[in-house]
Order: sequence, then structure tokens, then C-alpha cells
Amino acid sequence: MSRYIGPVCRLCRREGIKLMLKGPRCDSAKCPMEKQWRSNPPGMHAWRRGKGSGYSLRLREKQKVKRYYGLFETQFIRYFRLAERSKENTGTALLQILERRLDNVVCKSGLAPSRKSGRVMIKDGHVYVNGRCVDRPGHLLRQGDVVGVKPSDRSKKLAKTNLELTEGRSPQPWLQVDAEKMQVTVIAMPARDDVQIPVEEQLIVEMCSR
Repeated sequence: MSRYIGPVCRLCRREGIKLMLKGPRCDSAKCPMEKQWRSNPPGMHAWRRGKGSGYSLRLREKQKVKRYYGLFETQFIRYFRLAERSKENTGTALLQILERRLDNVVCKSGLAPSRKSGRVMIKDGHVYVNGRCVDRPGHLLRQGDVVGVKPSDRSKKLAKTNLELTEGRSPQPWLQVDAEKMQVTVIAMPARDDVQIPVEEQLIVEMCSR
């Protein structure tokens, strides 16, 4: 399975926003985006770049969403085709589907400091859904699903450490977190406003519909 092994802060600089790829570190002063000389796009002559074309603006929106959720092109297109079959607006449906990914829920609930660490927890068998082990980070959750940790001392210790690390994280209205039981319940489907980065989904639809 392919994966990105380069510097993740470079991705944030390229998109011009914090993608929260390093968890709590992105909220600290150590984040390169907090330094003016590092917040420019990577490259030797970034300051000389002009305004992008219509194609580049659409591409940047798509890349921003892919990198935020940790997806590759094939995965992203599969979710887009699924959103196209929805009765709702395609762009809104796409973002709702991405929010329902198991690794995103594990991250936003505080059981993992970042989506990357959430994917590692899931693949290592630390995460249960409705009492059964699920090792696919892309598993789509539904309303009423309960996400918990494996009933072992190692898994509980890992989840407890992560919950303490992400204690100040704002709760999501569609997730109910029980820190004592280390469980997360999906009480509603995510809405468009639950996406925590600025996204113009219509540009993504125009890009992928070509």
C-alpha cells in the first residue's frame, strides 16, 4: 500500500492553511505556519508566483481535501462517484461521506491526536465498532454506531493518553464522547458546517466531473 512519507508541514504550506496533520502540535507555536517566512508555498521562487488559473484553483481545492482526510486519488474518486449517486448536492454529500470515515471520527473524538495516528490505531486492531474489531480506516459509520477501544490494558492506556492529549479539542455536535468508557456514539449524520477547513466544494465537483 502506498503512503506519503515526506514532510507533512510542506503540504500545509502548499495549501496555505493548517491541515492539522500533526495533531496538537499544529495548535502550538512550533507549527511552521505560525512563522511568516515558512507560511509561503514551498519552492525557491514562491514569492514570484502569480495568480493561478481556473484549473489550478479547482485542483488546489481537491488536493486540500485529499490531504486533510489523508486520501489518495483512487480513494477520492471512489467517494466522489458515491456522492454523485446521492440525492443531495454532490459537493455536500462528498464532504459528509468523508466526515463519516472511521479514522476521521477517531480523530475528532479525541481517541487519536491526528488522522494518521488514528489510522495506525485502527490497523493495529485497537478500535472496535459496535463491539467488533474493524481494521479499515475508510469504514463509513452510520447513525447509531458506537466506536470504542479494544478491551485490553494496552488499548485502554493508549486511548486514555490520547484523550488527555486532546482534552481541549472542541466537541463535534454529531458525536457523543464518553471519556470514562472511551466510547464515541454517532448520534446524527455530519452536516456541511461540521467540516473544519474552508472548502469550496463546487470547485471540486467541477474538477472531478470533467
